[in-house]
Order: sequence, then structure tokens, then C-alpha cells
Amino acid sequence: MKNLFISLGMLLIGLTCSSWGFYAHTQINYLAVFCLPPLPGKFFKSNISYLRAHAVDPDMRRYADTSEAPRHYLDVEQYETVIDSIPRRWNDALKRYGAKKLHAQGILPWQIHISYLRLVSAFEQQDSLKILKAAADLGHYIADAHVPLHTTENHNGQLSNQVGIHAFWESRIPELFADKYNFVVGKAYYIAAPLTESWRIVSHTHSLVDSTLTLELKVGRQFRDHQKYEFSKRKGKLLKQYSKAYALAYSKIMDNMVEKQMSAAVLSIASFWYSAWVDAGQPELDHLTTLP
Repeated sequence: MKNLFISLGMLLIGLTCSSWGFYAHTQINYLAVFCLPPLPGKFFKSNISYLRAHAVDPDMRRYADTSEAPRHYLDVEQYETVIDSIPRRWNDALKRYGAKKLHAQGILPWQIHISYLRLVSAFEQQDSLKILKAAADLGHYIADAHVPLHTTENHNGQLSNQVGIHAFWESRIPELFADKYNFVVGKAYYIAAPLTESWRIVSHTHSLVDSTLTLELKVGRQFRDHQKYEFSKRKGKLLKQYSKAYALAYSKIMDNMVEKQMSAAVLSIASFWYSAWVDAGQPELDHLTTLP
């Protein structure tokens, strides 16, 4: 009976591979609003519900748009041995790798830049809906760029016998502990070179891949299987997920990496939003419509 129970639980396992997870993405966009200066902060605060609700729109599009998935990741090892060898400019990368390889192995840093330019254009057009859609999307991609497993071909530990680590790192841990994180990250700053900054973020995040994987293996040796996992019911389904004790041990051995990356994402998003507004000529936003 016990084995049957465990088998049924495995069928309903809830360890998925989506970006940051619904909870973290919505929180990151929400918190970024409070890092903005009064202008454009007032407009963003009046539309904070929209920015929060639409923080996961890019993930939703993945089900209907086959071109969406590569915008969320960069499989560095499939391009070059070291990330610094990858051309920074899109046309240079296109010439070296070709469109097929780029869209197979990911275009995350370039997508951040594209989304940034769309937000600049939306500000210039003074279109509330376009501004908010572009801002929400940009926030999503920047947040993804702060997740180490979005920058490696071993994105879910499938190459190191760690399947499930993706959702563990970016969903389970924030859901358990984010209410205790310190999100006092300072005020948004102007980014003079958005593409360069996109690559700086992704490069730093990629430098965390090795510790993300090796430290989980290390802490895993200290837990037996029945200690690593627990079952819970959600929406009538039985889910197998990493235990709180295991998540806490992993967080500690990583020196709270998830908290640091989540906080960095908040400030980065606010700074990209602010910079897009500045590059659009710092338009007045008070007359724009507040969306539900």
C-alpha cells in the first residue's frame, strides 16, 4: 500500500520547469515599482495591479507561440566554452551561428534589449497599454536572466542526475522563504548601455551555475529520500515536492543565493524601466489611463 501511495504521488509530481514561478514573477514586478522615482513611479504605482497580474504573460505565450521559449534562456555551453566568446551584438551572433541555432539555444540577453526598445517606443507613443505590456514583459525576461539554470544547457539538472532542481531553485524556495527576504534594494539608476547591461547580468548569473548544481548535490548527500521530499495537496491534486527542511539547508549552503538574485532582479527591472522612460525623453505620464 505504501508503494502504491508513493507511485500515485509520483504521477502527480509538481516539479515543473517554468520561469521563476508565478509567485516570484508577480512579486518581483510588484516590488520593482517601489524602486522608481516619483516620475515615472506615480504611473507605475497606479497600474501596479496590471504589472503584477501580467508578470507571467511571456510564460503563458509559450503554449501558443513556438518562438517564445528561446526568449527565456541562453544555453551558453551550446554556443561557446566561455560566455565571453559569444558575440554581444545580434547581427554578429546571427552571422556566426545562424537563426536556427540561435532560436534553438536561446536569445535571452538580446530579447531583454528588444523588449527594452519596445518600452522606449511605447513611452514615446504615450500609449498606456503598450507601456504596461512592454514593462511587464521586460520585467519577466530580466527576472529570468537572474536564474542560473536559465543560462545553461543543464537547465533542469537532466545532465547531472538532478532532475527537478529548476523548479526547486526558482519556485519552491521563494514560495517558502520570500516573505522573509530583504527587498530593500535602493533606487532605480540610469542604464546607459542596455544591451551591455543585459549581458553583464546574464554573465554574472551564469557564473553561479556550478555552485547551484554542486551545492545541491552536496546537501543532498546529507538527506535520505524520505527527508528530501514531502507530499501536499493543492487544488485536489497530490503533489510531491522538496521538503522545507531540505529547501532551507540548500538555501543556507548557497549563502541565500535565491534571495540575492531575486533582490538583484527587482532593482534591475526598476532601472531598465526608468532608463526606458529617460531615453524616451522623460514624457509626462499623469494624463495616461489607469488600467484595471
